[in-house]
Amino acid sequence: MVGEPKIKISFGRVGAKLAVSPRRRSAAKKNIKKAQSRWKAMTSRERALAQPEGRARARPGTVGGGDFYRITIRPKSSFVMFRTHDVGKKGHLERIAGKRKNGNWDTQCWLVGKEDAEVEGVYLVGKTKAVKDLLKTLGSKPKLVRGDVFKARVRKNVPEKSKPIPKMKAAQKKNIKKAQEVRRNK
Repeated sequence: MVGEPKIKISFGRVGAKLAVSPRRRSAAKKNIKKAQSRWKAMTSRERALAQPEGRARARPGTVGGGDFYRITIRPKSSFVMFRTHDVGKKGHLERIAGKRKNGNWDTQCWLVGKEDAEVEGVYLVGKTKAVKDLLKTLGSKPKLVRGDVFKARVRKNVPEKSKPIPKMKAAQKKNIKKAQEVRRNK
C-alpha cells in the first residue's frame, strides 16, 4: 500500500563472521576427521545404507530390470578385487573374475545377456551355443535366487593324483592318432 512505512527486520549478524573459540574449532576438526575415517572404512553398500534413502534401495539385480542374468558361483566375500571380461561377442556373456588375498584369480560369477537365455520355472536355460556350453561346464543347473540372480555350484575339482580321468585318456589317444596320421601322410 502506498504511504505505509517500511519495516526493517534484522536477523542478527548476517554476513559477518562469528567468533568461534579455538576449543570448538579443534573439536569440529576432530569430528570431521572421525567422520571421514569412518566413511573410508565403509563398503559401498554400507555407504548407500547410511544415506537417508538407503534403506529402501534394492541390491543390484534383485529387482529384475537389468540387461543380464547373474550366475553366482563363489561368495563375493572370498575376493578382494574384481575384473569383468567379455567372453565372445560384446554384451552377451561376461565373466567376473575375483582376486583372492593370496593373489590367485578365480571366477566369481557369470553375466549372461537376457537375449541369450531364458528362465524356465526356477532354472536358467541357454538359447545360444555359447550359453549352453557355459551351463554345461557348471557343477549344477543355475537356480533362481531372486530377480535376475541365480546360484550354481562350481564343477568338481579333480585332484592331480586321480588324473588323467577317462575323458582325458580318450582325448589323449585321439590326439596321438591324429599326430601319427599327419606323420604318415607326409
